[in-house]
Amino acid sequence: MQTTEKLVTLTPLAVERVKEFMAKDKEKSNGLRIFVQPGGCSGYQYGMVLERNAKSDDFSWNENGINVYIDNQSAQVIKGAKIDFVDTVQGSGFKIDNPNAVSSCGCGNSFETEGHAHPHDEADGCGCGGACDCGAN
Repeated sequence: MQTTEKLVTLTPLAVERVKEFMAKDKEKSNGLRIFVQPGGCSGYQYGMVLERNAKSDDFSWNENGINVYIDNQSAQVIKGAKIDFVDTVQGSGFKIDNPNAVSSCGCGNSFETEGHAHPHDEADGCGCGGACDCGAN
């Protein structure tokens, strides 16, 4: 585990919501894993899960009482992002503002970075469960 200065920033509202989820967690997680994986219509999709322990190659820091874990591969494409929690008439959830994203799906859960080809095809569908605004479908 690599302790580091924070790679991403969580807003106070995002921290509050994560703490609420942790309080309800039966596994008694003490941290939040933020990751990026291939998928969605734009190439990558975000993921977050509650986590009990860091892995050996994780970047880790404490943000207002929450241990944050990001694996090395995800860190390369999410560094500098800001994570907020939004609650609107259209729905509520975590919103990620990623300076490394050059385009994203209409729902904001799928994104593309500079130098990575758009992998979308008819069989993939959109990571947000509907048609995306990428023009491919």
